[in-house]
Amino acid sequence: MHKILVEGISVYAYHGCLEEEAKIGCNYLVDVTMETDFTEAAKTDDLSKTIDYVTVYNIVKKQMAIRSKLIEMVGQRIVDELKKELRALKKIEVKVTKLNPPMNGNVEKVSIVIGWSGESR
Repeated sequence: MHKILVEGISVYAYHGCLEEEAKIGCNYLVDVTMETDFTEAAKTDDLSKTIDYVTVYNIVKKQMAIRSKLIEMVGQRIVDELKKELRALKKIEVKVTKLNPPMNGNVEKVSIVIGWSGESR
């Protein structure tokens, strides 16, 4: 099994339970770790035999643009869309990080990690 990591996808989005968050928004980082078998791609140098990073980026960007109160929901949507679009995946882990969350304290970031693992679809 092989891993592909697409890390530090930077997105400005409008998630959160507070109305201010819907208007002001904030910065997010998304990391995607995927397990697949890219043996053929490594032998043939053929993009169609592996996972296209641009597809991953576009899925993350699209799902982050849909407002949600909870980043847990956004993470689940990203996992679901990756499963649907990238049939070669064996395992996915998505980390969504909200930078400088509006809290009554000095908090640099909050993150959720959500994943999926399964041989059958």
